[in-house]
Amino acid sequence: MDEQIRIILIIIISVSIFGLLVFVFVRNYIKNIIEQLVKKDKSKKSK
Repeated sequence: MDEQIRIILIIIISVSIFGLLVFVFVRNYIKNIIEQLVKKDKSKKSK
């Protein structure tokens, strides 16, 4: 029984860490895209 619980905990922790990493990368990617769009929009309005 202990071995099964250990394996389940390892799987849960691994998936959690992977999900957190994916979340951080996607958030930074979307943030950069939004910043580029805002800069582009500001430069169009200033013309």
